[in-house]
Amino acid sequence: MIKFDPATTFDFKPADYVPFKDRELCEKLRKISGKDLEKHPNPDFNIKVMMNPHPVLIATLFSRIKEASEKGKKITLILGNPEPDTYIPLAQLINYFKVDCRNVHLFAMDEWADDRGNIAPETYQAGFAHSMLKYLVFQIDEKLRMPLENVHYPTNKNIANYSDMITECGEGGADICSSSPGWTGHMAFIDPVPDFFPEGFDATGATPPTKAQLDEWLNMKARIVELHPLTVAQNSLHGVFGQSGYMADVPPKAATIGPVDVKNARERIEVHALLTNGTFSSWQRMTSRLVLHGPVTPLIPSSMLQTMKTQVLVSDELAAPFECWEKVGY
Repeated sequence: MIKFDPATTFDFKPADYVPFKDRELCEKLRKISGKDLEKHPNPDFNIKVMMNPHPVLIATLFSRIKEASEKGKKITLILGNPEPDTYIPLAQLINYFKVDCRNVHLFAMDEWADDRGNIAPETYQAGFAHSMLKYLVFQIDEKLRMPLENVHYPTNKNIANYSDMITECGEGGADICSSSPGWTGHMAFIDPVPDFFPEGFDATGATPPTKAQLDEWLNMKARIVELHPLTVAQNSLHGVFGQSGYMADVPPKAATIGPVDVKNARERIEVHALLTNGTFSSWQRMTSRLVLHGPVTPLIPSSMLQTMKTQVLVSDELAAPFECWEKVGY
């Protein structure tokens, strides 16, 4: 009988399409779990591990909207989509407490685009504008609802100026940028792809980005991007595409905000809590560790938050340890 030797290693290089390839560092990050994830050298990068982050996100968005309404002030929000489980309760709170949203301005983080770079219309059922309108805007009582001219999302006409629109509307930047990282560690659709690589950047990861390259990256504006293969695979597991690996149904490109829009926001809140349809399985668990404690690099786009004042809410399930489980399948 062959005996298992725990000292046995099998060395290999990750596939070329894997954005961050430092396996030694990845192994160190994999072993961080639970409350240890909260430890970070930047005191403004505030990580909290908790049972269920979503009520905190909903409460944060609601309290900011309510406060702005009471003061008669404009509030500008950058929101990720689709998030009906966040936005329907948010709309219900707004209706219950009769919060006037006339001064609320919404900006969708991103939207799908076809192979020619044409951005999907709000009538596209799997689209982000469609979801934000249906599950947030139109859930709010008409007498309380923000005017439709206050609801913004990327279109073919505005994508070249989308970052400038956010800056102008928010008088320097959005009041809140709410996000959750994708499988590649992307922020919105700021993927680890050439569309978001600064000049001279070593995409292999062998050479860390210079300060000048990071500065260039963090000042990039909204644009159309060619999506990373892992982003297409991730979204084929989403409900809007049937949760069944139908990758040919996922658009190959997208419109997205730029890093500058994240940087300019006055408040950032990020949630790490995605599970595969409520199971333990989650492509976000390792991504979370890379985002929170990996290097700041365009290869892990949401790592940009480590340099900014940010509240990150991590679920207990995402913070759970993981290892090789021989008898467990998908």
